Amino acid sequence: MPTRLFREYEKLLKRFGDPGPWPWFGQDTPHTPDEIAIGAILTQNTNWKNVEKALANLRRDRSCALHPLSCLTQTKLRRLIRPSGFYNQKADRLARFARSIGRTGTLRRFLSRPTDEVRRDLLAMNGIGKETADTILLYAGRHPVFVVDAYTKRFVQAKNLCCLTDYDELQRYFTRRLPPDLRLFRDFHALIVAWGKA
Repeated sequence: MPTRLFREYEKLLKRFGDPGPWPWFGQDTPHTPDEIAIGAILTQNTNWKNVEKALANLRRDRSCALHPLSCLTQTKLRRLIRPSGFYNQKADRLARFARSIGRTGTLRRFLSRPTDEVRRDLLAMNGIGKETADTILLYAGRHPVFVVDAYTKRFVQAKNLCCLTDYDELQRYFTRRLPPDLRLFRDFHALIVAWGKA
């Protein structure tokens, strides 16, 4: 029998439709794990429209991948990501992240390890919290983890599903009531964001 939570997912799907494989980037082309990870860091404390402008600047500069990004000066990186806000802090986080991944090889290789191991290493990096780590795991690394954000907390309260607010507890609430399916977790998270914006 589908859980009540899964029925809420079905309602969202009926209302908003299939969010597609790249809900944050539009439906134009597939996006690299590097670009998704960069976007996950840039979206901290800002809206996605501002992130799109910063990513467009990086693409024009051919720096929307971790290796070329790690070669930029802080001054240039700050200028390119300025539309995302908090650009001094984010430039530092991005540079540290790019260098850290560079020491292990590529982001694909870094993300190909067991989920718990990758998550632990992400959380040990400066400026990478649980939401950012799980976004990178889910969308860039194809790990079936459920991302919890402010919209998720509002959603479960509005639907009287539970009154949990702690990140880990709320994540467990979702993962225990849904099959561990990558597409389901991506779609449900994206649909909750669409619901929150609406």
